[in-house]
Amino acid sequence: MAQYFFEEQEHTAMYQKYRLPSPTEIYDLILNYLQTKKEEPFTLAVDVGCGSGQSTRGLASHFEKVVGIDMSEAQVEEAKKMDRSDNVSYRQGQAEELDFKDGSVDLITVGAAAQWFDLEKFMKEVDRVLKPKGCLGLYCYTVPCILNFDDCSETLAQVIQDLFIELKLYETIATKRVWNEYSDVFDAITFPDKERAEDIYITVKKPVSWFVGYLSSSVLYQTYLREKMEDAKAFMENTEQRLLKAMRVSSDTVVEFRIKYYCLLASKPE
Repeated sequence: MAQYFFEEQEHTAMYQKYRLPSPTEIYDLILNYLQTKKEEPFTLAVDVGCGSGQSTRGLASHFEKVVGIDMSEAQVEEAKKMDRSDNVSYRQGQAEELDFKDGSVDLITVGAAAQWFDLEKFMKEVDRVLKPKGCLGLYCYTVPCILNFDDCSETLAQVIQDLFIELKLYETIATKRVWNEYSDVFDAITFPDKERAEDIYITVKKPVSWFVGYLSSSVLYQTYLREKMEDAKAFMENTEQRLLKAMRVSSDTVVEFRIKYYCLLASKPE
């Protein structure tokens, strides 16, 4: 499923442009967890479902070697274009078939991709390749919301609600996992030592056009676009115009967005 959506170069380029890099708060959370569970040195980190590398690059300074893996060749090629770190590499591969030796990996991270995995098979591979006390960090985020903009917050919320009502027809098991904030993903983690971090709020400043691009890069909208191209384009254009009218601004206007992250952490037994 993930390969189907991210094989096309145009969609991959959109994903690279409009997705946010993982915030330092998430890296700090995962790395602090690793340090409490396992002694240094940390030699190898693997970022599974790395996409175009936004989540991979932030690990480079903490490990001797970092490998980003994605099943989409287009995503891997995009990541290679963006990264110049000597100790970071990318390869095509599947989450359920990790090409690493048994007990060789200190940390496995997955940023906004675990919803696509066969979780049972993935956890078997995680258990196989992690070192004793090695750690797993899975995280995702909710749809960015525009922070209080003058007196139109309720109107803005309604516009976004209408958008997702329209896109609900294209909902999948994967998107439901995200809406449910990975509750079933947490249940699928087989290590007894596991915990959940919630309500990690990040605020960013971006133009309204970025937000529309972000929505357009989503799998739900891309599915709509493939099935009913003209309808999808008209609907997104109308959504953008409703946002701009409510705020009385242009698409270049920079506004504040609030993003809620959640993170699942687990450590392999000795």
